Amino acid sequence: MMRVVFMGTPDFALFSLKALVEAGENVVGVVTQPDKPQGRGYALTPPPVKVYAAERGIPVFQLATLKNGAFDEQLRALAPDVIVVAAYGKILPPSVLHMPRFGCVNVHGSLLPRYRGAAPIQRAMLDGCAETGVTTMQMDEGLDTGDMLLTAVVPIGENDNFETVHDRLGAAGAQLLIKTLRGLADGTVKPQKQPAGATYAAKIEKADCALDFSASARAVHDRIRALSPMPLTFTHTPDGRLLKVWESRVGTRRADGKTPGTVVALDGAVTVVCGEGTVDLIGLLPEGKGRMNAVDYINGRRLSVGDVLR
Repeated sequence: MMRVVFMGTPDFALFSLKALVEAGENVVGVVTQPDKPQGRGYALTPPPVKVYAAERGIPVFQLATLKNGAFDEQLRALAPDVIVVAAYGKILPPSVLHMPRFGCVNVHGSLLPRYRGAAPIQRAMLDGCAETGVTTMQMDEGLDTGDMLLTAVVPIGENDNFETVHDRLGAAGAQLLIKTLRGLADGTVKPQKQPAGATYAAKIEKADCALDFSASARAVHDRIRALSPMPLTFTHTPDGRLLKVWESRVGTRRADGKTPGTVVALDGAVTVVCGEGTVDLIGLLPEGKGRMNAVDYINGRRLSVGDVLR
């Protein structure tokens, strides 16, 4: 059995850590990000990985940096055979990458070499992909450029959102990780160079959240679901008030010749004209209010047919 040091922070990482523990792997330490203020009261909140590890008596290390050998001495004392990395959020220096016998194995939420980088799940959904996947890879000093170990394909349904795809990928990645580690240990898994065709999944910025109704209804729907349940896409009502959207469907109404952004129906959904087709907005977050379904929003008389969202 290998000695495993695990590096990860958010819920995506928790899938893999749980799998390691439940499979009986020898997790000798967990490295995660420092606690961060969250919520209206900005209370310091520990990462999910820390909470899980602490409950099971696994030593937890929260470091501001790994640079300049900040963790090297402690890591040597842990004597890992392999370091598993899943959504850790920090760059690993060469001294860490090359310390374990089996190196550092990353669980990445895409089918490499596509969607290297910070936001692979959201970017695949924004691009309208019908499937994505998980890759385990041997980490090197580049950004998701290391040799591939194993992959698993995960479908993206027409009305999936980021949360549902994230959880499906997290579960698939956890299973793939166990298979990868056992294959490395017995020599049946061999690193393979990534093929050509790399793309980069840049982190999500505020500009990515703005809805552009001149795009096709499919592209608008893909944007809404890729960024739900957070950070959420947004538009503005005619009076300039912010309107966020957390759920949608591609509409069936025809609205030829109307300006994109025009509301053409308020019948169980806010139906809006797009550059091609219409989109039904069915989950809304009005400025200063909580989340609500479209029916409640419509009953509040906040919009009229003919209004234009911008």
